[in-house]
Amino acid sequence: MTSGLTPFHRLLACAVALIWGVNFLAIHLSLQQFPPLFLVALRFALLAIPTMLFVPRPKVATRWLVGYGVGFGVLQFTFLYSGMAAGMPAGLASLVLQASGPFTLVLGALLLKERVRGRQWWGVAVAAAGMVVVGVSRAGVAQLVPYVLVLLGALGWALGNLSSRLAAPPNPLHLTLWMSVVVPVPMLALSLLLEGPHDITDSLVTSFTAQAAPAWIGLAYTVLIGTVVGSGIWTWLLARHPAGVVGPFSMLVPVVGMATAALALDERPTPWEVLGGVVVVAGVLLGSTGRRARGASIPVEHHEVVRA
Repeated sequence: MTSGLTPFHRLLACAVALIWGVNFLAIHLSLQQFPPLFLVALRFALLAIPTMLFVPRPKVATRWLVGYGVGFGVLQFTFLYSGMAAGMPAGLASLVLQASGPFTLVLGALLLKERVRGRQWWGVAVAAAGMVVVGVSRAGVAQLVPYVLVLLGALGWALGNLSSRLAAPPNPLHLTLWMSVVVPVPMLALSLLLEGPHDITDSLVTSFTAQAAPAWIGLAYTVLIGTVVGSGIWTWLLARHPAGVVGPFSMLVPVVGMATAALALDERPTPWEVLGGVVVVAGVLLGSTGRRARGASIPVEHHEVVRA
């Protein structure tokens, strides 16, 4: 591993941040056509089938593979997609998922007895203060519920990160792809139970129209560009540089997410949301730059110092 990024590698890291930031717009487009839980099942089914056919299974314990799939795949995206479907703006969702970093640090200390330095605790405190500011700005029940759902998605991501660490995969990208195998069946069962066969069937029947084309484009972007290309480049960078060097580039994800949502969807965050966002990013950076990360969790779309 090298300690510094070459100009080309910096460009690649920025490209991944751009890919993952735009991913929230792609999710928004897909949610206009498909129910959120069914969309999660569909997304991961499209990943799982070619993965089982062409990607070697990672040499990790099954319990950590399943744990990663449940945390990162089922819990994160159930709450993220449900929150966005309930009204959480795409740009703001890209910011709130930043809470996965502080959540990972706290859960690692509590459950894995990992050592946490004072600087990291300060980072958690600052990031939490930023989240409170954003939460207060969305104090109305109609706005607060989607915010809490996305925050729970960040917690699910953090739980997945712990399983990823314990798995210690020799090839993290293979673990990320095989995690997708865990997700479709439980998500389809949840969708049938909570959304119902009628909504699922209707979304599929009406999806083969010109009006539904953006939803399919968004889904294709999420699967191929956001996950395969973005995660592939990120894993390649992490194999060549310390996570603490590459990770801070993930802080560009909410910047891109909020900018693209403003341009494409005319989303305008309130001044308090902007202030809270700046504080959150500052807290995550404060906590992540004072240590060396041992491994990385890859989304959504993103390593424990990366955001989805």
